Amino acid sequence: MEWWPLIRKDLLVLLLLSIANSAPILARLILKDRFSLPLDLGVKWIDGRPILGSHKTIRGVISSIVCTALFSRLIGFSLVTGALLSVISMFSDLLSSFIKRRCGLKSGAKATGLDQIPEALVPLIVLKDRLSLTYYDIVAIVTLFFYWKFYFLRYCMC
Repeated sequence: MEWWPLIRKDLLVLLLLSIANSAPILARLILKDRFSLPLDLGVKWIDGRPILGSHKTIRGVISSIVCTALFSRLIGFSLVTGALLSVISMFSDLLSSFIKRRCGLKSGAKATGLDQIPEALVPLIVLKDRLSLTYYDIVAIVTLFFYWKFYFLRYCMC
């Protein structure tokens, strides 16, 4: 069995996840404060803390969905697959932010593992068949995504 097509597919899926999670950062860098309406509209949860925090914006979610859908088409996946991957990844990221706020962490605070794993693992499990992934593929992609996001985004972009 040829190994390159298997690795190539995993790398393309990793690239899609990276686009989904980098698009909001790039949108913030390009657009500055324009269109940065927080998803939670500044509303507080019953514990008095923000629901998600100011870093989770409508601009970020929309930029992620659009960029990932368009890029997915360029690399051979459907627009729908890219959009679904982005939506699920963004939902998982929002859930992580909700948990971080409940733990008392401020918006933008780092939480190793919680900041990387759910937004890669959940979309890959949900889209496993659509992306033709095995569980080994998922473990490999999530591991690479963890290191990419932990090191690259922590030390190079933010």
